[in-house]
Amino acid sequence: MFTRVPRLPSLLIIVGTLPAVKSGQIRRLGASCSETGSRYNRAMRPARNRRTDVGSPTPPATAELRSAWTGEGARPYTSKNLAAFRRALLRWYDRHRRELPWRKARDPYRIWLSEIMLQQTRVAAVVDHYRIFLKRFPNIQALAATSEDAVLAAWSGLGYYRRARMLYQCAKELVRKHCGRFPQTAEALQTLPGIGRYTAAAIASIAFAEPVAVVDGNVERVLQRLTGIDLTTPQTWQHAQALLASSRPGDFNQAMMELGATVCVPRQPRCPTCPVRKWCVTRLSNFNQGANGTITMERPASRPGGTLALNSSRRIKKEIWCVLNQRNGSIRLVQRPRKSPLMPGMWELPQLPQKRRPTWVPVAWRTFRHSITVTDYAVHVHRARTAKGKWIPVANISQFPITGLTRKILKAAGVI
Repeated sequence: MFTRVPRLPSLLIIVGTLPAVKSGQIRRLGASCSETGSRYNRAMRPARNRRTDVGSPTPPATAELRSAWTGEGARPYTSKNLAAFRRALLRWYDRHRRELPWRKARDPYRIWLSEIMLQQTRVAAVVDHYRIFLKRFPNIQALAATSEDAVLAAWSGLGYYRRARMLYQCAKELVRKHCGRFPQTAEALQTLPGIGRYTAAAIASIAFAEPVAVVDGNVERVLQRLTGIDLTTPQTWQHAQALLASSRPGDFNQAMMELGATVCVPRQPRCPTCPVRKWCVTRLSNFNQGANGTITMERPASRPGGTLALNSSRRIKKEIWCVLNQRNGSIRLVQRPRKSPLMPGMWELPQLPQKRRPTWVPVAWRTFRHSITVTDYAVHVHRARTAKGKWIPVANISQFPITGLTRKILKAAGVI
């Protein structure tokens, strides 16, 4: 049996194992084994030194079998169509890619750092933190030699602090077991703490030119729109691998991600400027198109095998009261419990336990809006005295891992 991966216009890819077909059956179908086989052999022959265990597609042997699997009238896959798709995407990327600091070198340390920082975080928020972090920890040895608190302090403001802890653990293991050198394959990279399939593929393809595809949220959205079907997770990875340009795997992967981040965006994608629009099933089938020819409805990824649906997750709203207490160049901060499920060990402003403002606390100096995962907070900050917490000299705050909310408040107050 073989698994269906939906086709692109003029770009048909089927992943799986071809069932045996008798030679007589092929002759009855009017196909030539030598003719059909040679075309696919040329198209699918792996490049020299290319890995052959990454899910490369195995097309069916005859045109009729292809039509039976992909629908009547489907145009067959050809190496020419696939090559044109790759050229169009890479040409666009070479001309229009954003100038980002981690794209200036093939250093696996910098690529790894940027990929970890970019997880669930906007590029604009990462750029400055990336530069500051690199200045403080310019290489893997410097990162491994510091303390976890120092790493968390440098990470402060990026959120999702478990990433920073895993980053630190990974650095220590790389120095201890690998002499500070990154493994050069995605498979080996996945054995390191905090490095999953996507991050491993990104490092291996960009830093070491291993022909292995990446799939993040942007790539998944691009592939689902190209095919017009909600691909399962295995299909998504297989399709990404089949499209990959093995001559420039790192650039191709970044081009796919760049396309999803800047053109094929969740809402109102810029279809007229898309370099691969002529291969896009969603656009050609007029799915949710507006008057200007762009897709106007968000089509977020759902569970593998499910249907595409609008995001219906509900936000949770909460209110909290904090105290901003300053004295002689110091400020009161409290440390969250080390075993706290949320931001363990981080430092923040003292909070009032009451659900409503106590009568002895003056009217809020300022109210901030802050979001953590699915919770939206209204944070009322009062300038008042409190005995809770520890006096921290303002000059030393940069050495403490403070929460993003605390950093936001202290900046607004002119403390930092």
